[in-house]
Amino acid sequence: MMMMSKRGKKPADKRTARPPNAKNVSPSVLDRLVPAELAEVLRTLLKKHSRLKAEAEAIAVEMVSFPSADDIALEVFDAVTSLDVEALHGRAGKHSWGYVEPSQAAWEILEESVEGYLADMKRRLDLGLGEAAVALCRGVVVGLHYVEEDGLDGLLGWAPDFPAEEACYAVSELIRTCPRKERGALHRSLTEALGDAVPSWRDWIESAAKDALRSK
Repeated sequence: MMMMSKRGKKPADKRTARPPNAKNVSPSVLDRLVPAELAEVLRTLLKKHSRLKAEAEAIAVEMVSFPSADDIALEVFDAVTSLDVEALHGRAGKHSWGYVEPSQAAWEILEESVEGYLADMKRRLDLGLGEAAVALCRGVVVGLHYVEEDGLDGLLGWAPDFPAEEACYAVSELIRTCPRKERGALHRSLTEALGDAVPSWRDWIESAAKDALRSK
């Protein structure tokens, strides 16, 4: 007696599978590619069709030129406040190289939660997108201010000064990344962008900005 498949009532089909061709592939295959694969598709496409490069450049500039400071602020707030004391496990305490204080480990973890935003901020400035960089910086600073206003629970309890100090660091890093001859204009843009958004930090941020203006 022929054995039947457990998943149906037909015998297993023993035909040799054929490799898929363009007609058989789902039209949504691009939607299923991971970012690295999509990037490779774009590079290949631009190599084959160089006339598309200008259009691709325009789309890329538009994509990175207009970040929403309000959206960034909420993202930073979520990234920082989502961390709790359990994140210290494996980071604080005794290690082969020595002892790590919980406060030091907490600070490092908190820095890691926003470092991507700071890198993106500096990247946009390097691309000549000053307004976008300023918007990102404002988003980071305001988001960190939201964090302090929300309270210093969880991991922040080990690093209560982190929000204010990281906000000053963000402003300082943006100015230091800028060519010296353009720092004055960038400083004015930052002052205008931040305005009264973080009144309790105004003096600290201005002090950090002035130090960055004088740096090499």
